[in-house]
Amino acid sequence: MTVLTVSPVVLQIPGRPVDLQLKVSAPTEGTALPIILLSHGQGYSNHLSSLHGYAPLADHWAEQGFVVLQPTHLSSRTLDLPADTPGAPLFWRSRAEDLSHLLDRLDEVVKAVPQLQGRLDTGRVAVVGHSMGGHTASLLLGMTTEGVSLRDERVRAGVLLAATGGGDALTDFVKEHYGFMATTDFSGMTTPALVVAGDNDGSEHLTTAGPSWHADPYHLAPGRKALLTLAGGEHGLGGVSGYDVAETTDENPQRVQAVRELVVAYLRTELYGMNDWQEAQDRLPATIGSVESKA
Repeated sequence: MTVLTVSPVVLQIPGRPVDLQLKVSAPTEGTALPIILLSHGQGYSNHLSSLHGYAPLADHWAEQGFVVLQPTHLSSRTLDLPADTPGAPLFWRSRAEDLSHLLDRLDEVVKAVPQLQGRLDTGRVAVVGHSMGGHTASLLLGMTTEGVSLRDERVRAGVLLAATGGGDALTDFVKEHYGFMATTDFSGMTTPALVVAGDNDGSEHLTTAGPSWHADPYHLAPGRKALLTLAGGEHGLGGVSGYDVAETTDENPQRVQAVRELVVAYLRTELYGMNDWQEAQDRLPATIGSVESKA
């Protein structure tokens, strides 16, 4: 299926230091299209942490019939906001609010991209986030930070890619600079979610728990959850943040293909009640990964 992309779509948000910019990727055909809110991570590159990143995911999901909305969060290196900006450096609360703003202002998005007129299924919304974007997505699914709930009931399912884990196994650096992570509470994250973790993703700069830390959202959150563990996967999960990017330490096109296909299958099952998720698990080679689930 051919895809159209439009960027930047610009939304003026009262009180936000800069306008909210996003990229829209969508199939050129079809109606009643489900929506994916895609939250970027951080990393070392200048532009992957913005609407310009995650093309291997956004391109494929749009080809598969989803409308993908990618905002540039205030934490993006492309904005380079002053260190004394309220919420800096990671803007954890603003990041989640960005995604809810997109749903609040879908009419403006459609006005900017008239090819979407009458084609969105606003009752079928999912959120996906990688790394720090996983923390952002978790907030919309019901996780709390500093006792704050930013759950968005319009989001029916989520996918957490190499997401942040619990607050009891953080490095001293994280405790000092990103203290909000110590208050992570998954006990209210009841929205269905697929957690994707690499079994070689130690993230030593973030956690003392090793790769298992990224599976915390599966183990610590109640309700219907699935865990995809990728064999040999590191923090880039094979290269989800961009095509051939230097910061991917586990470049593996087959791993990326598995992630994006399994995400499509999971979301089709959660949003439409199809059997795609079970079929995708049956096709998953053991050399790529394994899946476990809980009700």
